[in-house]
Amino acid sequence: MIFIKKQLIISLCLSLFLGFNFSEAQSKRKRKKNAKTEQVKPKETQKKKGQFKDYDKVITEDAITDEGLFKVHQVDEKYFFEIPNSYLDTDMLLVSRFSKLPTGLGGGYVNAGTKTNTRLIRWERFKDKILIKERSYSAVADDSLPINISVQNNNYEPIIFAFDIQTISKDSSAVVVDVSSFYGTDVKAISGLPARYRQQYKVRNLDKSRSFINSMKSFPKNIEVIQDFTYNAAKPPSNGGIESISIQMNQSMILLPKDKMQPRYFDERVGWFTLSKYDYSSEKLKADRKTFIRRWRLVPKDIEAYKRGELVEPLKPIVYYLDPATPEKFRSYMKEGVELWKKAFEAAGFKNAIIAKEPPTKEENPDFSPEDIRYSVIRYVASTTRNATGPSVSDPRTGEIIESDIIWYHNHLRSYRNRYLLETGAANPSARTLDTPAEDIGEMMKMVIAHEVGHTLGLPHNMAASYAYDVENYRDGAFTQKNGIAATIMDYARYNYIAQPGDQNIRFIRQLGPYDDYAINFGYRYYPEANSADAERQVLDQLVSSRFGDPKYMFGSQGSRFDPRSQTEDIGNNSIKASTYGLNNLKIVAANLPQWTSDQTNNYDDLGELYGEMLGVWSRYIGHVTSHVGGVYEDTQNPSQKGDVYTMVPKVQQKLAMQWLHKNAFASPTWLVDKNILSKIDYAGYTERLRGLQARHLNRLMSFETLGRLIDYNALNSDNYSALEMLRDLRKGIWSEANLSQNVTVYRRNLQRAHIDQLAILMTDEMNRARSRKYYNVNQSDVRALVRGEINVLKQRLRTATNAAVNTETKYHYRDAIARIDNILNPK
Repeated sequence: MIFIKKQLIISLCLSLFLGFNFSEAQSKRKRKKNAKTEQVKPKETQKKKGQFKDYDKVITEDAITDEGLFKVHQVDEKYFFEIPNSYLDTDMLLVSRFSKLPTGLGGGYVNAGTKTNTRLIRWERFKDKILIKERSYSAVADDSLPINISVQNNNYEPIIFAFDIQTISKDSSAVVVDVSSFYGTDVKAISGLPARYRQQYKVRNLDKSRSFINSMKSFPKNIEVIQDFTYNAAKPPSNGGIESISIQMNQSMILLPKDKMQPRYFDERVGWFTLSKYDYSSEKLKADRKTFIRRWRLVPKDIEAYKRGELVEPLKPIVYYLDPATPEKFRSYMKEGVELWKKAFEAAGFKNAIIAKEPPTKEENPDFSPEDIRYSVIRYVASTTRNATGPSVSDPRTGEIIESDIIWYHNHLRSYRNRYLLETGAANPSARTLDTPAEDIGEMMKMVIAHEVGHTLGLPHNMAASYAYDVENYRDGAFTQKNGIAATIMDYARYNYIAQPGDQNIRFIRQLGPYDDYAINFGYRYYPEANSADAERQVLDQLVSSRFGDPKYMFGSQGSRFDPRSQTEDIGNNSIKASTYGLNNLKIVAANLPQWTSDQTNNYDDLGELYGEMLGVWSRYIGHVTSHVGGVYEDTQNPSQKGDVYTMVPKVQQKLAMQWLHKNAFASPTWLVDKNILSKIDYAGYTERLRGLQARHLNRLMSFETLGRLIDYNALNSDNYSALEMLRDLRKGIWSEANLSQNVTVYRRNLQRAHIDQLAILMTDEMNRARSRKYYNVNQSDVRALVRGEINVLKQRLRTATNAAVNTETKYHYRDAIARIDNILNPK
């Protein structure tokens, strides 16, 4: 019986197995037969129903939703973006900036409002993921051309982050992704701590237990996210015992306009902040490098009236808001500083083009935040840093400025007060005090804000603008009241240090000038008939060419280290004469410094601070003259203007500069070493301070760069000042006591040893390729031969001088100098 039952069970199982296979085979045949008529559903639809969760299960009824560019949903501790399909593959800017930060982070020039990252991004879909990809427009080509394929393949864009699609909106018009990890973790692409900070502060990691998303707000064209992050760090910039760095970051994402602003070509004869790209669509035999200026988009409300030459308001003016943290007493000056540019925009045909506003109250705009990328704000920063800056955010596709923030540091006015006293006190009674009149402080603040606004409009520094006016004009009251002290507010020309005691009705503080009107007209004039950047080029070229040769419209780059007309902090068209006037005034200030400071305050803090800054003023005046030696004039122009771009400073001018330096920089400036001051502020270091200042200018004269330029231009024309002549003139002046059998003071002994040390450097060192704009092989140049010759001549002179030395210190000094020279020529 058992055997029969087993057989029945096996038979039953076998029949069931065979029946299953038969049924499955029938099903397969049926599907194959109907394959031609059955439609397979799209892959995404299958995933929507099969893999993605239902919308209501992701965005639950408890969700807090904010409508805007994207819908932003908060569900418990998670945040979701509901991204419309229409915004996929669309250009946006992702801007990261500090909202709050600890004291000392970044070393003084990093503050609330400082940008840390700006990235052009697109949200793209790939299968069941959404990617954030960083875009670049540095290499472009017309979409219709075959080479565009190669441009894309050779500029593959990095993926910043990848998100799994959580669900699809109910009408299938949008995808939903969880952005909690992107904004809630340490994503390097948007972090406020770059690698150098992490290394400096020994950052270990982000502490997730003390880090969170503070808020997310969605507006019609932007989304603002605030993050509170705390990092574990062994050496934080402050509160060291806690070993933590806490920062609050603001992440702005803004939709870039689909109707791109028409770009405007850069002309290097007019200073402008720029962006560049390589266009591979060019018919030339190379990629065409195109450079455009960065500017706001200004379009006239009434184009026909604009064509008739009437002043017309723009459709969208440039608006700056004051930071709510701005002290009430300064607000009017800041607003005036912004709106000083109204007149310059009138030169471009616009009225009321730029406006300053008070910050809105909570009732007027509860969402107002200085970090919100919709608003341009003058940030008032509680920091001991003495500075102000004018950064901006622009569209990398066209150069359109989207937003800007001017940073004003609280202590900045102290620098202006100090320099006002030091540079104008001799001729300006209002400056002879630590309590500068409020009217003067307000005027200074107004002009600093105007300078920074100029940067946010697109203008860089123009260091040639102060060269526009003759030195003697600075002593003319009527001239200075009308023209100020430079042809633009964008020069580093802060005060009139040329005016002398007794000169009347002098303006001492800078102001806007004719170059500002000219530059704004170049950048912002609207050309209704020009439908492309190329169509504007001819009229813009004519505008610039018509001003060529007029020093009021000359541009000089801040990066120039060789043109004595383009210097920081100088004024006038003859820096030798201007520095002479400046030193005359500074000697008067030095004699009165205790009376104007410590005698009034009954302490020496301000005296010590101002004395240190006075040495800096002296050094600047000296530096303005040093630049003539080996100097080269740069006159940027087109070939049609038929002139040289680069011309060496005339030999006679260079020799005059060398004579002036021996008299004013390298002779012992004992008036700077005033016992009445030094004995009150420091117990030692007097001679070392002076040695360092003198050696700085000596080393600049004897730099590889200066010698290289002298060698180059003497090769082009033997009548030019040569490197050999310069070294000889320098040696004779530095060691003049050796020819006159005079005692050598301690200041001169220090300077002479600095001269030998720099000769040793020229004999043994090489140029720093990274720092030198025009690198050359020093060892195979004339430099070593010239220096060796000068060293031997000096050695012979010192042998004779040693025997004739008047005192023991001088005799020992000469013997030591000979020993140092022997060590250069025959190193041990």
